[in-house]
Amino acid sequence: MKGAKPISIMVDIHLGDDADIGKLFDFMAGITTICQLANVPLTTGSTLRIGGDMVIGNRITGGIGGIGITNNELYARRNIKLGDKILMTEGAGGGTISTTAIYSGHHEIVKETMNIKFLEACEVLLNSDYKNKIHTMCDITNGGLRGDLYEINYEADCGVTVNEKYIKDLVNPVVLKLLETLEIDYLGVSLDSLLIYCYPEDSEGIIELLNKYKIKCNEIGYVDNSKTVSIIFEGKVSKDFLPKFRESAYTKIKKEIGEETPKTKEKMEEKINNAADKALEKRNKIINFIKNFNN
Repeated sequence: MKGAKPISIMVDIHLGDDADIGKLFDFMAGITTICQLANVPLTTGSTLRIGGDMVIGNRITGGIGGIGITNNELYARRNIKLGDKILMTEGAGGGTISTTAIYSGHHEIVKETMNIKFLEACEVLLNSDYKNKIHTMCDITNGGLRGDLYEINYEADCGVTVNEKYIKDLVNPVVLKLLETLEIDYLGVSLDSLLIYCYPEDSEGIIELLNKYKIKCNEIGYVDNSKTVSIIFEGKVSKDFLPKFRESAYTKIKKEIGEETPKTKEKMEEKINNAADKALEKRNKIINFIKNFNN
């Protein structure tokens, strides 16, 4: 997605003393499924107890990492240019949509998410003549398109205008119907779609290339210098297309918590900043101690 060719996947997983070994097998089966589909080998990692010899409980924690090689500049957000066209590929969601389907009793919709269109789109583009004409590629993550466009604009110091008509057309119709039935804003959840920022003259060619490989793609908007995210709803431009405090609530528990900004936001921010400052202070203290101790 960022322009590098993936060559390795790493896994580090830790288990509590009473953890079900079957969960470990399921976890590794899931990882190696992706490895096989993406044709990227699992080359290294570790399986350990959590923190030591006596960690009571059935917890499983860990992480996954990937390594890639690139000979060109990465598709970083800072590369976005004024006038760039914004393309988006089709999406049916992943874990978020699966969770929504399971928790709402619509288990049959999980199968709609079982595809590798995202990986296929990346592979097609990275092996094409367009790879040097794309400025940025990124996925639509947990904040949804609302959160991603806002974050990208902030980092790239630009603005965008997008058309909701062309965005909605790219959402799997079965998944979209589920979200609408459950009153979940599809613009605030992960869709497993790819966003592509490119030169205006390359937009049509990229769309045609992806369509050739049966990957639906639309031009959804363009980059401007407004420093805001605007969206066109049924011909009307909205200047208030901002992310909510939380992603769209896709389970009953999340709906109870809500998506709006809490009244205690300022106090929360103060405590977070204080915790960050103390962590940095502790880090510097440990670094100085180790340096002085070894001198």
